[in-house]
Amino acid sequence: MLSKFLTLALAASMVSAQTYTDCDPTKRSDCPARKAVGSKPVNIDFRQGKNKFFKEAEGTKLTYDKDLGAVFSIANENQAPTIGSDAYIFFGQVDVVLRAAPGPGVVTSFVLQSDDLDEIDWEWLGGDNAQVQHNYFSKGCTETYDRGGFSPVADPIGAFHTYTIKWTSEQLDWIIDGQVVRTLKNTGIEGCAGYPQSPMQIKLGTWVAGRKDAPQGTIEWAGGLADFSNGPSDGYYQSLKIIDYMGGHKEATEYQYGDKSGTWQSIKVIGSSGVVSSSSSVTSKATTKTATSATTLQTVTSSTALGATNGTLTTDATTTPTSTTEEVTETETAIPTGAAGKVALSNMAAMGAAAVLGYLVL
Repeated sequence: MLSKFLTLALAASMVSAQTYTDCDPTKRSDCPARKAVGSKPVNIDFRQGKNKFFKEAEGTKLTYDKDLGAVFSIANENQAPTIGSDAYIFFGQVDVVLRAAPGPGVVTSFVLQSDDLDEIDWEWLGGDNAQVQHNYFSKGCTETYDRGGFSPVADPIGAFHTYTIKWTSEQLDWIIDGQVVRTLKNTGIEGCAGYPQSPMQIKLGTWVAGRKDAPQGTIEWAGGLADFSNGPSDGYYQSLKIIDYMGGHKEATEYQYGDKSGTWQSIKVIGSSGVVSSSSSVTSKATTKTATSATTLQTVTSSTALGATNGTLTTDATTTPTSTTEEVTETETAIPTGAAGKVALSNMAAMGAAAVLGYLVL
């Protein structure tokens, strides 16, 4: 079954960023409420072994190293070790300390994904030891592919770095070793450029994009066909920290969609004594607009690649869904990842992890 899901996912990767959800609340009214991470931060050190917070996908067999953490090992193109959380965050911050898997054709992924197919992600290509890719999707929309970006990072395959997603109702930051490298503002735009805003689970994994049966564009984006003749490709997730902002509320045990709009204001936050309130009571500055491209993207890059760290979590976290306090001073235009050809390959394939992680039943 795992091979079937992988084949379908990779075949679909040239068409759709993410095509699987157990129940899409924007299309059905009977979707279940989802467990909240809640008010207690989650700290996981994979160097201490398996953690119950994550559930292994079918076919996933992880090992744990006392120094390196969870080992996501791939020995052939049919393997895609993946874990996902049962609990969701409704805005929040997730810090992951990892070392990406090496080798052309191999992809390492850190993904936040909602039931209605909002998504925020990081992706590392095993054949690119100088940068990391980041992307987002709104309600599974794939009519345009101009939201992917790149940021330099020193030796992501050979050294551990802390990669952070800091997500509020107003602003989304991608952060490397405490430095903001990209910011997305919530301006209320709808469509493909819409802001990810519904409760999300966390998924971590590695997979093979450079498969013999993958679309040519995906293979080229991944750096070529994967080659395991010299042994497996191992990625390492050392530790992880999760803070749930709970939609601005003080407690949460579950999140439930209040209607089919998929807006953050419609989400019902359920506490120990019942519905705390809908998030519409939390004021947002965003207004509804319509756009055909991601014109609100702001990308921040440093002049040199970010250096390696010892794997220590360095990013500060807050517990309220307000804008991040980092001041952005050095900016570029949005990285629609470039001109013709490269956009087609990079952005269409940059959504590959979502396709795989979406098809894998967790």
